[in-house]
Amino acid sequence: MLYWKKLSQKERQERIQKALTENVNFTLDTSLGYPASKLDGKVYNGEASFLADAPTLQTYVANPNHIGCHTLGTSEKAFKGTQEMEREVLNVLAVDVFKAEPNSFDGYIAPGGTEANIQAIWMYRNYFSYKLNAKPHEIAIIASEDTHYSIPKASNLLMLDWLKIPVDFKTREIDIFSLENIVIKAKENGKKYFIVVSNMGTTMFGAIDNANDYIQVLEKHKLVYKIHVDAAYGGFMYPFSNKNSDLNFENPKISSITIDAHKMLQAPYGTGVFLCRKGLIENVLTKEAEYVEGMDLTLCGSRSGSNAVAVWMILFTYGPFGWCEKVRVLQMRTQWLCDQLDALNVAYFREPFMNIVTIQAEFIEESLVKKFDLVPQKHHGDNSWYKIVIMDHVEVDHLSTFITDLKESLYVEKGIKTEV
Repeated sequence: MLYWKKLSQKERQERIQKALTENVNFTLDTSLGYPASKLDGKVYNGEASFLADAPTLQTYVANPNHIGCHTLGTSEKAFKGTQEMEREVLNVLAVDVFKAEPNSFDGYIAPGGTEANIQAIWMYRNYFSYKLNAKPHEIAIIASEDTHYSIPKASNLLMLDWLKIPVDFKTREIDIFSLENIVIKAKENGKKYFIVVSNMGTTMFGAIDNANDYIQVLEKHKLVYKIHVDAAYGGFMYPFSNKNSDLNFENPKISSITIDAHKMLQAPYGTGVFLCRKGLIENVLTKEAEYVEGMDLTLCGSRSGSNAVAVWMILFTYGPFGWCEKVRVLQMRTQWLCDQLDALNVAYFREPFMNIVTIQAEFIEESLVKKFDLVPQKHHGDNSWYKIVIMDHVEVDHLSTFITDLKESLYVEKGIKTEV
């Protein structure tokens, strides 16, 4: 690890205090030109005594604006202290987790994985248009039917066709035969450039796409493509549980990655992460943002610097070894649940390196859905699956209660009276 280490509480507090002293202080400084300030003092008491021991909350009150992208060019100097902390977060994630070379990437803390995915597709659409003179109708998004809804949202916003690839019902693997047929038909219809979204942990199943399936088919048919990895869910789990993963920047075919810190990392909502190789993000420069110091290269524009500090706090509280231990505990709990389901002959899907267990709906009674807040694949229409996500708060005791109730419901359904 080049950048990621565990820091003590005192070290973390001192680092954040240093960053805040390097930012503009709206209480003490004469800052006339910014359409911003600290949080309203009549509502948020910046002098509250508990803030002295809560550096992340201090940052929220200070209200730094991280508009722009701080890995490229200059940025608003008023918030340079917390911008540096954002760069520290990005170094940990890009280099230490996703194996990029230092200084070989760009990125930012986005308001969520949905924006980060749209940012990627927007970036590649413009790359194909600006660099290769592609017409919009020649560009297509290609992703599995299990992919996150942000992809059809991007398709709608950017007016690009989404080629939805079927997956096997039981294994959730990409149907390679269908993939090739869809690609052949798309090529015949004039598609030349493909934006591939390869999933590292689908929302419903935690399934991992094999990016090589896309690569082999697209290269076989001599088509131009860029690969974006949607690791919004799996980014803080899969790289730690599967050390042999090649869904990272060591793989030269992968050009960008989305991660969500507000899922597995338990950061506040609104903390997605977008990472990409150097030489790509410039394609979404908004030149008209002339009053912004530096370059506006993000979809959202203004964004809270306190979210970057919140992610920094979590990463440097655990350190790499502490985080690996947490992942192992979640993996063990997930395996315990799978062992119990196997003993009951209940059909489910689980990617071995992930912490989502998705059970076929025929085994789940409505009473279980309500009691345990199980999430269906579809809230409307025919639903085939319910998922359980083994998050930090889900302990074996909770899972044991679920298994007991599940066992009872299965025996009642079969008309067998037994003690459970």
